[in-house]
Order: sequence, then structure tokens, then C-alpha cells
Amino acid sequence: MAEYSTLQKDFFRESGKWLTKIEIWKRCFSPNLHYIYLFRTAQKHPKNTILGRFWRLILRHYQIKYGFQIYPETKIGEGFYLGHWGSLVINPKTKIGKNCNIAQGVTIAQANRGKNEGVPEIGNEVWIGPNAVLVGNIKIGNNVLIAPNSYVNFDVPSNSIVVGNPGQISPNENATLGYINNKI
Repeated sequence: MAEYSTLQKDFFRESGKWLTKIEIWKRCFSPNLHYIYLFRTAQKHPKNTILGRFWRLILRHYQIKYGFQIYPETKIGEGFYLGHWGSLVINPKTKIGKNCNIAQGVTIAQANRGKNEGVPEIGNEVWIGPNAVLVGNIKIGNNVLIAPNSYVNFDVPSNSIVVGNPGQISPNENATLGYINNKI
């Protein structure tokens, strides 16, 4: 298998095809893909360089325009997929694994007090539905589906589905089957 960039792997998740740089640019008419392109480009450049500052300024403009609040400091694995654009907040200290899908309206936040003080750590192949909230120093396992409008402030084991507010965990070996396509 040829070596593909993280950006190509992100775009593969959307199309199921390995794209050239020109084909990636053509797909940047979609706001969610455009933002991923800018996010990964900003991540490539150190913060205190001229290019780093330039790309962070451009990214900031599009954070405001599209409603994505994902900073270049956020550690996100290959195969990142934003299903729809608009109103998305991810704390910059959050760690997200490979092949993760995040829908619109999601908040992944830091808890500043209490037993869960800290930020979430999300495993591989996690699908997070619209308007879900993940907060605090929690660990989300691999192959986890977090249903729309769920509130999660507790650890979730691998191979699980979380539904509701407060979230209820149901074990399921095929939790993300049919939800996460074109895996890397």
C-alpha cells in the first residue's frame, strides 16, 4: 500500500477513494471538508513560525464562519470525519483516535472541578451523534456509538452504545457497524 498523508486519509473517509491534491481541493467546496483541510494544514506548521501564525489566522476565520471550534493543538487521529458542518466545540486538550465521526452540535468539553476534572480521551472508531455532550476526564473505548443528544460524563467501555441523558451504556460488538464507513 502506498504512503498516504493524514489529509488524504481524512478525505478517503468521505469519498472511499484516494484523492490527489487537486481532487482534494475540488472537494473543499464542502464546508466540513474545507475545514478539515485547513485544520490539518495548520497542524503541519509550528505555532510560532510565520506559516504557523498565518494558517492559524486563516483557520480562526473559518472557525467563526463555519462554527467549528477545533484548534490545531487538538490531537486527532487519521480518518477524521465531520458529517455535517455547524456548531461544534472540541477542547484543544482532547485526544481523539482514528476513524472517528463527529456530527453537528457536539460538545467535547473540559470539566474544571469535581471528580472528573479534565478532558475526554476518545478511542478509535467512535461515532458521536448530533448534539451529544462529552465532558470531563473520561475515557471512551474503541467501537463506541454515542447516540444523538446523549450526555456522557463517565467512562465508556469498548464495544458499547450510549443512549440518553443521562447516558445509559449497552454492550454491542457491532456498535458502529454501518455508521463508520471507508475505514483507514
